[in-house]
Amino acid sequence: MKNAIIYLLMALVMGCSSTKKIPTYSSTDLEKPDGPDALKGSVVEETKTKTKSAAEFSSSERIGDLMNYLASDDLKGRDSGSEGIAMAATYIENYFKSYQVKPYFESYRDTLSNFKKTSYNVVGIVEGNDPELKNEYILVGAHYDHIGTIAPENGDYIANGANDNASGTSTVMELARYFGSNKTNKRSLIFALFSAEEKGLLGSEHLAKKMKAQDLNLYTMLNFEMTGVPLNGTSYDVYITGYDMSNLAEVCNAYAKKKLVGYLPTAKKYGLFQRSDNYPFHKEFGVPSHTFCTFDFTNFDQYHKVGDEVELMDFDHMTALVNQMLPVVEGIANAPAQEIKIN
Repeated sequence: MKNAIIYLLMALVMGCSSTKKIPTYSSTDLEKPDGPDALKGSVVEETKTKTKSAAEFSSSERIGDLMNYLASDDLKGRDSGSEGIAMAATYIENYFKSYQVKPYFESYRDTLSNFKKTSYNVVGIVEGNDPELKNEYILVGAHYDHIGTIAPENGDYIANGANDNASGTSTVMELARYFGSNKTNKRSLIFALFSAEEKGLLGSEHLAKKMKAQDLNLYTMLNFEMTGVPLNGTSYDVYITGYDMSNLAEVCNAYAKKKLVGYLPTAKKYGLFQRSDNYPFHKEFGVPSHTFCTFDFTNFDQYHKVGDEVELMDFDHMTALVNQMLPVVEGIANAPAQEIKIN
């Protein structure tokens, strides 16, 4: 009997040692996002981001995790006021929390005053580390809504909005992760993900007017829109709308130490400066406000279609853009004087 008990105990020990380890999360991983179980654990992969240089900070795997959630069928195209976009908002909030990006208002959610359905921007802040420059603000933004469900094509009715604009949203989330983790910015950085852009720039219009009424000392607004696929045959990696309205491209290229930002004639032809979330901040504040974009009208034909799927996105391109933008945003945030000027 005694020998039998010993053998039983040994079997139990060996069985326990062969079971799979349960994953653990850091104390900053406060709440897992809503959504498919397979995606819930992707918010926090690592906490020691300070050990990575800007050039290797982001990765195609991390970008893929973000994109696969934001553009998943479970979010049903992230239409403003829908359950799907509420799930996306929770996901973004948790990402901000996990990387010490604080709520800009009392909470991360900024409820729109100009849209009938309950909808909200998600707004966080990383306060500057300089006692004087922290009172100047740089807003980094993108819209996270899309158009929801549309007329079916081959049985698919979900307009996932991978390029438009899970791509820009992922870029902003990664920039927020870097500065939230490293706190290297002298000026304060506001990270805003806008709702109801597809309804007529309503989210950014609401926030711009709200911040103007609060007398925010806004220096510049940097917006990201449709950055999921690379440009065709250009000598630069990304263009800005309203290229000739300020010297932003020149400033960016100096910090990137290459021709990162260029001029796309068709952007001016189609009035893209007025068609994204940079525009309300330009109108309200009169400060340099531009959109970074890599959609050139020839490299992506699934705009507002059910085919705007993650499978068409170039994660390596997106990763390179994030990593190249880090020294740019850091340089703009830390310059002794404001370098970006209206032409």
